[in-house]
Amino acid sequence: MSLRRNAYAQLEPSAYGSKGLSASNLFLLFVTLGAVTSAILSTEATIVRQFPTLFQPLEIGFGAIFLVEYILRIWVAPEREGAESDSSKRWHFARSPSAIFDAIVIVACLAPFVATEASILRIFRLARVLMLAKLGKLSSAIQHLTTALADRRYELLVTVFLAGFLLLFGASALYWVEGNVQPDKFGSIPRALWWSIITLTTVGYGDVSPITPMGKIFASIVAIAGIGLVAMPAGIMAAAFSDAMQKQRK
Repeated sequence: MSLRRNAYAQLEPSAYGSKGLSASNLFLLFVTLGAVTSAILSTEATIVRQFPTLFQPLEIGFGAIFLVEYILRIWVAPEREGAESDSSKRWHFARSPSAIFDAIVIVACLAPFVATEASILRIFRLARVLMLAKLGKLSSAIQHLTTALADRRYELLVTVFLAGFLLLFGASALYWVEGNVQPDKFGSIPRALWWSIITLTTVGYGDVSPITPMGKIFASIVAIAGIGLVAMPAGIMAAAFSDAMQKQRK
């Protein structure tokens, strides 16, 4: 086995001959979790003051590791199956969603040291967690879950249309009965939509509420309908997830 082919087998789970993760992907898994943890801790001012010189070397180290991984993946891209030329396979990888995410992560790690305003880009490092789903058996489990959700797309679509109707009904009703009483909160249907959304989703911040008897009646109808509306997609998603797990076990 050539050096490039061996590196491809270490980086690509589908090409790895043994069960579980390769040593390289296992290492990248821990590096990714460490990078995410570092990004989270660096937002706490007390930790930064206590360890003022800790996070900058970590940022550079994580960025260097991700950059090396990115270069290696471009190098081993020709090992993928297909009749295309090496350059075509490398270009195909470079414009794939996973490679674009990797590039964003590298910029997120290194950009804060070029321009402090770019430090907000570090949030894109969390995309590395999504990339972990490609590793090992998680990829097949996600495929089963996606298939199960696709099989229930019509049921989910019905709940979306029903939710839209109830949102507009609640906003229109409160605009009709509360618009003159509370024009700053219900003076238009778009304004009333905020109340309708937080009520229908059972969040209920309490910053906006009806005060007229008729408004309270309509609000009660929307709130009760919201309980059932939240339960419907939750049940559909739970059934889809259960089907996916059963297929994964088989």
